[in-house]
Amino acid sequence: MSLEISDLNVFYGDAQALFGISFHVKEREIISIIGSNAAGKTTTIKTISGILRSKSGNMIFNGRNIEKLPPDQVVEAGIVQVPEGRQLFPAMTVLENLEMGSFTARAKQGRSKSLRKVYEFFPKLEERSDQLAGTLSGGEQQMLAIGRGLMSLPKIMMFDEPSLGLAPIVVKEIFKIAKEINVQGTTVLLVEQNVFHALSMSDRAYVLENGHITLEGKGTELLHNENIKKAYLGI
Repeated sequence: MSLEISDLNVFYGDAQALFGISFHVKEREIISIIGSNAAGKTTTIKTISGILRSKSGNMIFNGRNIEKLPPDQVVEAGIVQVPEGRQLFPAMTVLENLEMGSFTARAKQGRSKSLRKVYEFFPKLEERSDQLAGTLSGGEQQMLAIGRGLMSLPKIMMFDEPSLGLAPIVVKEIFKIAKEINVQGTTVLLVEQNVFHALSMSDRAYVLENGHITLEGKGTELLHNENIKKAYLGI
């Protein structure tokens, strides 16, 4: 087992956001966490990343307790977040943004090899390597955010709402890339409101509602679940 979350409770001040959630992610799986706005999806990702701190619970990654690690050590361990809204450095070039993804000791050693791999995934980024990130289209910025994550040599790549604000044709391409990243050996944890795409590509999925995990199962099974169809697919 790669990542195990047990009885995780997270608060914003006095307001509780996650209520004892538990789930696991096995090596080389694609796992989705789906749910509506304010369900706690991004909170879950940020807590695993070390950006937020849980009040209680355990997070074990490859046998190591990570819940007290600072974010840079979480990245060094191999858990990398592609954040919601991209969060690039707009006044820096594409290449400079990519290089920012390889700041840990482990990633620096393989920077050149990682950069070649990113450019294989995203030829447009190589063409625009000297262009400022803030001048890219939304789809290109999402590609850059994913490329920056790949530069960190992730063992688990966590995608937080990668389809947000993108045209349908670009969304399809982003999910295709996420699938290919997984095929090449990286575990994927996907937080996404686009339920159809998320469940279609996932080995397993969890439904998060108001900070509680209410349902879990294989992606294809949940895709045909009547409650999921009514609540998230408009069927």
